[in-house]
Amino acid sequence: MLEFRLRALETFRSKAMPTWGADLSGLNFDEIHFFVPPETQKVEDWNSLPCLIQQDFGKLGVPNAERQLNMAVQAQLDSEMIYGCVKRELNQKGVIFTDTDTALREHPDLLRRYFGTIVPPSDNKFAALNSATWSGGAFVYVPAGVQVEMPLHSYFRVNAKEFGQFEHTLIVLEEGSRLSYVEACSALHRSTESLHAGVVEIVVGPRARCRFTSIQNWAKDMYNLATKRAVVKRGALMEWIGGNLGSRLTMAYPSVYLAEPDSRAEILSLSLAGAGQHHDTGTKVIHAAPGTTSQVNSKSISRGGGRSTFRSLIQVHRGASGSRSHVVCDSLILDPLSRCDTYPELDVAEKDVEIGHEASVSKIQWEQLFYLMCRGISESEANEMVISGFVEPLARELPLCYAKQLNELIRMPMDSAVG
Repeated sequence: MLEFRLRALETFRSKAMPTWGADLSGLNFDEIHFFVPPETQKVEDWNSLPCLIQQDFGKLGVPNAERQLNMAVQAQLDSEMIYGCVKRELNQKGVIFTDTDTALREHPDLLRRYFGTIVPPSDNKFAALNSATWSGGAFVYVPAGVQVEMPLHSYFRVNAKEFGQFEHTLIVLEEGSRLSYVEACSALHRSTESLHAGVVEIVVGPRARCRFTSIQNWAKDMYNLATKRAVVKRGALMEWIGGNLGSRLTMAYPSVYLAEPDSRAEILSLSLAGAGQHHDTGTKVIHAAPGTTSQVNSKSISRGGGRSTFRSLIQVHRGASGSRSHVVCDSLILDPLSRCDTYPELDVAEKDVEIGHEASVSKIQWEQLFYLMCRGISESEANEMVISGFVEPLARELPLCYAKQLNELIRMPMDSAVG
């Protein structure tokens, strides 16, 4: 691992900063602390955590997720996991759910086989940075044929200032298995910039099914520059569900490599950009085998001068006949100060395929509000109803606690929301 880190560090130094997309000129690596250990050791008993940390994670719903929703839970503070609770029935099925640091010590053969293979350090500058400096993250291994009924849940929290969080998550599903995994990210607001450059690698074995839900509500001084990718084998399904609610700047494009015939990808995402925020997000799907299918549905809302950018790449390799893909991008702009951009790319090297892309940009129309207000609904409530209807396809797929959080954000004051 030391050799892996050193090679990755050289790769990071050799790669230039991206000049396309969002503005990264304000990011200064010399001002970032790359490792900040929490002031507590990892425990398995919630009551063993210091009171202040209990209060901090309690606001995020960690104990509720574990006790009431029957989730297996991990929580990371700054650079290390501080809490982990694995249900006994998971261990009995042979499922491994632990932090990546522990997995490196206890399951070295699995990490040697998969770590850094789906997202290699050479992929991009921030993947190289993660490979060199990674700490924390989750490791999940599901044996063949095992159906994990309860969702696995990881919380990532940043409390330190001028800090970089570089967790590395690795998920492996063997043939015929099934898993639902949820990650939630948040941070205290500071007056100085912080950095999140996480990596997620997922291997979905033949006829397996993986659902990965990610909700980030970082503070508005955070640069969120994550790399997430899945490789999907024959007859398997990968589902990405993502919500970008916070951060000053986000550049994240979850991607799926459909490596074998009849593999599928379904991607659903929401971006909510407010004042001082730029969410440059999207997705990539590579159809590398015959009969592969992908469905992408993206929603974005811009208000208060916020900017949403959607980038998509659908690539069909030669020989991937019978592949199908449909991309839908819908954007809602709530005031004249806000902005939305869409950059779709189709790279098709095969004739026998079905590829579609559609995009729309709209405002809340007065006619919609008038219809609702005629039925005794106030203008502010009518605004909320229209926006709630817009994001409903994503909200119904979220765990209940995050759907409630999303509704709270929608209820924030929306001056000049009517186009």
